Amino acid sequence: MTEQQLARMAKRQLAILRHAEEITGNVALTCRYYGISRQVFYKWRRRYDELGLDGLRDRSSRPLVSPNATRTEVVGKIIYLRQHYHFGPAKIAMYLKRYHDISISHSGVWRILKRLGLNRLPASQRHKRHDRRWKRYEQAAARPPGPDRRQVHPTASRRRQAQEVLPVHRHRRLHPPARAAHL
Repeated sequence: MTEQQLARMAKRQLAILRHAEEITGNVALTCRYYGISRQVFYKWRRRYDELGLDGLRDRSSRPLVSPNATRTEVVGKIIYLRQHYHFGPAKIAMYLKRYHDISISHSGVWRILKRLGLNRLPASQRHKRHDRRWKRYEQAAARPPGPDRRQVHPTASRRRQAQEVLPVHRHRRLHPPARAAHL
């Protein structure tokens, strides 16, 4: 909330307090009219009596101390592993357990990465599926592959090294041909 909105809320709360004192003189009727509970009314009154108008401003509900929070050195190790090795949450949790004897769940690691904005790797660092990592030789060639495409494989001969042109089936393009049995 902006400062202007906080000031407006504090003035509204002060108007409710004054309405109960000056107009109705009845806290229960005022609370019913404005749709607030009496506990909230008395909390506002106590804060106004102690601190004045500044006591009516909204406060943070964040706890002052969080004893179960992840230690900063563990968070530093999580950040280091994510940025330098691009590990995911499960692998980071496994690595910390195995090599540093730190027990943290993979969902806890993910929550820390999400809070720090490291839950998604940049596109250049993301894991690529195995079939998309390698380009087949047809994709690198200048002309598109066709049914008449042939692949040249060297064949071993006792007398000389000869090259033989063999037709290659489309499923065998990435593997060398099997050797023929000598009769």
